[in-house]
Amino acid sequence: MIETPRGRVDRIDILVVGAGFGGIAMADRLIREKRGKDFLALEAADEVGGTWRDNTYPGCACDVPTALYSLSRHAHPGWEHAFGRQPEIFSYLRGVADRIGLRERLVTSCEVTGASWDAEKSVWTVETSKGQIEARHLIAATGALSAPSIPELPGLDTFRGDIFHSARWRDDIPLEGRRVAVVGTGASAVQFVPEIAGVAEHVTVFQRTPGWVLPRLDRSIGESRQKVYARWPILQKLVRGRNYLGRELYVIVFTRAQFLLRFFEWFARFYLFVTVRDRATRAALTPDFSIGCKRILLTSKWLPTLTRKDVTLVADAASSVTPTGLVAGNGTEIAADVIIFGTGFQPSEPPISRVIRGADGSTLAEHWDGSPRAHNGVTVAHFPNLYLMYGPNTNLGHSSIVYMLESQAEHVSRLIGLAERARENTIEVRPEVQSAYADRMDRELAETVWNEGGCSSWYFDSSGRNSLQWPTFTFRYRKQLRDIDQSDYVVS
Repeated sequence: MIETPRGRVDRIDILVVGAGFGGIAMADRLIREKRGKDFLALEAADEVGGTWRDNTYPGCACDVPTALYSLSRHAHPGWEHAFGRQPEIFSYLRGVADRIGLRERLVTSCEVTGASWDAEKSVWTVETSKGQIEARHLIAATGALSAPSIPELPGLDTFRGDIFHSARWRDDIPLEGRRVAVVGTGASAVQFVPEIAGVAEHVTVFQRTPGWVLPRLDRSIGESRQKVYARWPILQKLVRGRNYLGRELYVIVFTRAQFLLRFFEWFARFYLFVTVRDRATRAALTPDFSIGCKRILLTSKWLPTLTRKDVTLVADAASSVTPTGLVAGNGTEIAADVIIFGTGFQPSEPPISRVIRGADGSTLAEHWDGSPRAHNGVTVAHFPNLYLMYGPNTNLGHSSIVYMLESQAEHVSRLIGLAERARENTIEVRPEVQSAYADRMDRELAETVWNEGGCSSWYFDSSGRNSLQWPTFTFRYRKQLRDIDQSDYVVS
């Protein structure tokens, strides 16, 4: 039994785990469909917001325009930047949670420690840090970019200084006047390194692989424009539509006309040339793979920062740690007082997959065996009444994940509706349907830049399969989720 804002509850029809963008999108759908009394949301942290609550590092911002990176029913005329900063996105999500009434159905500081399918009762028995609860339907909305990844470097436990990951930023650890070593040059590092350069005595950046960099064409949104959007919401919707269509055009380049990537690559090379004048540094910062193969880094501060005298680029991966610093692959030791890992997340092995046990007793992680598969990225064979938000093959390389999450929320609601009309109130995708879908994803991804660009990216799981990316237009994804074929499922 769990204590909720509405009293103690030991059984619920729908249980949503996670209250980031995915959980809020799902809750918004359920509340609009008058299911407010039928669902409960659990959040391991003390507040909603997901990744935009957790990532508080300096300079944290979104690389998708704010007009598009928001829920379609909850436009926000008060965005202050074309690309939203972490504080304003976090504030936006808190505001949406308040507005839709999620607080009345939300239990915070409640971590799910286990969930198992009870075939006799046709329910999920969910263990949490605040007690046990049974749920007819379980929705995992914990996100793909929530569990920080820290490399297991030899000697890491011997370091005498401070260590933390950028996704768990430590404001209590001072950087002023200290030597800071940054491991990683991905989307987070390119945002926080420019902010700490000039604060720290010296910053050393360890780069395993360079990424393609394009300037972020950001701008402030003045108060007058915000007032216009508030008075005439249709204008902001038109901006959203323009951004959406423009982003969808990238799909053609990434998947069907990759020769056009040469233009973007030429521009990136030109931007690098005019920003970094040292030839050796430019060579170290030039990737040897196609642009788009990995996530393109949108930043106007990264390259200029690397030219500072108090910033050193080590074009080599960190190989080990000593009590006083880091050792590069070439054997050079760099002294450091603080180590910050900007090494990303574990998208193909989310922690929630290790605690959910299906009808055959195996966990979701065991079932996947290092290579996640789910029909439509949502339902998994042998896991009845389980639904994933931001599941396998739903990540995007061109547009807003919020669009995908809203598509999934509608799809999940419709699947639950199908189950509710059955005698046992259960629904489960057929194994052969799931396998056929995964094969289709593999075929469609085979000739895209994400598979053929010549890079090693976090899109690939431990088996070497691209189990993260969605291979085509997002409107195709929404359409296929709306066209539910009941024969794909066992409904009982």
